[in-house]
Amino acid sequence: MHRPVSPLLHDYKPPEQGQPKKSRALQWFIVGLGIPLLGLALISTVDQTNQATPTSSMPEMTATGDAGSPVAEPKVFAEVPLVLAPEPDYETLLLKIKRGDTLDRLFRANDLDLGHLAQVARLEEARKQFRKIKPGDIFEITHDDGKLVRMYSVLNLTSALQVDRDDAGFSAQIVERPIEIRKRMAHGVINSSLYESAAEAGLSDKLIMNVAGIFAWDVDFVLDIRGGDNYYVHWEEIWQDGEFVTDGAVIAAEFNNDGRQYQAIRFVDETGRSDYFTPEGNSVRKAFLRAPVDFRVSSSFNPNRLHPVLKTRRPHRGVDYAAPSGTPIKAAGDGKVIYRGVKSGYGNVVILQHGGNITTLYAHMSRFASSVRAGSRVRQGQTIGYVGATGLVTGAHLHYEYRLNGVHRNPRTVKLPKAEPIAARYRDEFLAQAKPILEELEQFKSTQRLAVAYAD
Repeated sequence: MHRPVSPLLHDYKPPEQGQPKKSRALQWFIVGLGIPLLGLALISTVDQTNQATPTSSMPEMTATGDAGSPVAEPKVFAEVPLVLAPEPDYETLLLKIKRGDTLDRLFRANDLDLGHLAQVARLEEARKQFRKIKPGDIFEITHDDGKLVRMYSVLNLTSALQVDRDDAGFSAQIVERPIEIRKRMAHGVINSSLYESAAEAGLSDKLIMNVAGIFAWDVDFVLDIRGGDNYYVHWEEIWQDGEFVTDGAVIAAEFNNDGRQYQAIRFVDETGRSDYFTPEGNSVRKAFLRAPVDFRVSSSFNPNRLHPVLKTRRPHRGVDYAAPSGTPIKAAGDGKVIYRGVKSGYGNVVILQHGGNITTLYAHMSRFASSVRAGSRVRQGQTIGYVGATGLVTGAHLHYEYRLNGVHRNPRTVKLPKAEPIAARYRDEFLAQAKPILEELEQFKSTQRLAVAYAD
């Protein structure tokens, strides 16, 4: 019997065949293709995530391509924050130099590395400054457990020594300390004294002394002051790092004394020398100071005076200034010391020879200035001695005489010779600088007058 052949194969196992060997080229193709495909898959996943949670930091793109289809938005990836290493935690201390101190001693006392100090001391800039250390100097030391990291010391108003440590060792340099100059003006009226009035107007002691010094040749601020006298001061203030440091130079000043007006304007020449001149270019200085000390007159020039000790009529050919013992006595003018010693009733005396056959005498000194010797030269305003009570006196004071051609003259009333005017080569420059300063001063005076009128 013949049966039909079943469509099913009874032997369903495939016949054994040898596994075909894949070529090495094909393997590299598959590997090479797989890695990029894996990258695309990751990008696609990120893309889908971004589409699901769009960022609001990027504007929506609405431009279309040539066929009008929207241009794909740029993909935004989250920024990974940059983690910085923390700043080193260094210690800072201040070392203030006292009498007898050295940096070596202060480093030892504060357990600072002496080897580092030795390295710094070999640097040229540091070595030069270390030689000039004086009491009051301050060194700011930054250190890491005694190891020097940084050293900073102010040298003056505009510079400082800075030492830094780096991988190569230490370096030292002089760094600038920038300052800011601010201009100010003030006005005052005298009721009792210049000092009280100026303090009320906001002027510092330093500034008051500078103003008094500018007009010292024309005004005796002890005897010549009258109630109602007034003044204007234009000066500089020095600021640093947003803080007031000190008063600077007086730019211009005006003093109105008993109906007389005195004006002074500062000028600095090409050598850096500064002086004060009138608006016309004449020096406000005279060849002589009106008074060699800033104290009251206790006895005036008097040819018929009764001597307080001898009780006889003896002319007083000078002016006595009552002042505490030890008060500095200033040379009235440039000159040469022709006598220094003891002279009978005068006690300790210095006599100066000036130009124009003028001599000045300073008596009853407690002691002489160390720089004053017979034959030495002195400058106007230089300290030549100190007030005392040597000789025939009843108390400490200075006896001052002024002689012209050997004849005594009243120091308070004699016409003093003037100093030289501004040099011809500077005259035009001075006048050009003085004009805007005077205009600014006049404008300030106008505002003060208006303020007074408005208050009345």
